[in-house]
Amino acid sequence: MQAKKDEILKAHAYRRAIKEFEPEQKITNEDFEFILEVGRHSPSSFGWEPWKFVVVQNKDLREKLSGPSWGAQKQLASASHFVVLLARKGDEMRAGSEYLKYKSQQIDKLPAEVEEMKVGFFKNFMENEFDLTDDRKIFDWACKQVYLPFANMMTAAAQIGIDSCPIEGFDRAKVEELLAAEGVVDTKRLGVAAMVAFGYRKEDSPFPQSRFPMEEVVDWVN
Repeated sequence: MQAKKDEILKAHAYRRAIKEFEPEQKITNEDFEFILEVGRHSPSSFGWEPWKFVVVQNKDLREKLSGPSWGAQKQLASASHFVVLLARKGDEMRAGSEYLKYKSQQIDKLPAEVEEMKVGFFKNFMENEFDLTDDRKIFDWACKQVYLPFANMMTAAAQIGIDSCPIEGFDRAKVEELLAAEGVVDTKRLGVAAMVAFGYRKEDSPFPQSRFPMEEVVDWVN
């Protein structure tokens, strides 16, 4: 057990936000499928899984994305795999939507009375507890859910020696416009939450990883 703990902490300590990857060193299909599978198994509020992952391997599309993605210039050019993480928009996530019906009935296979109860709880949560009352608030909430598989995929990658870089440095409207024009994303239903690049670092960072000490991060209430 201690060996496993040490292995996990070592992976986290080694992980960096890599700005440039070794372009000739590619992740195997088996390893990348593992990373995606970890993302797929991630938890979400109410179990709605309000996400989709687009793996962009097309070089022409990557080059086009580099225009509105100022924070991903070197990563788009050098990463072995580049993922755009999408979150579902307002109409998709409102109680009674076709997406939530599909998830409840076809994926979760809930009995009708359980589905009705769950959707009722969710509607109350949205309208009365979390103030998810307009399209932007709902989308932002869905983006928060996307960060669960987002983080899990990077952690899983680090544990098998694969580097990554989380990216928020982009013009969301322009990226969505581009992806819609390319026929990649239906932007009426999905919006861009974040991006993440995977590969193998070109060189080690000259700066050691720094974090707040535990006593500044954690408060205990006993």
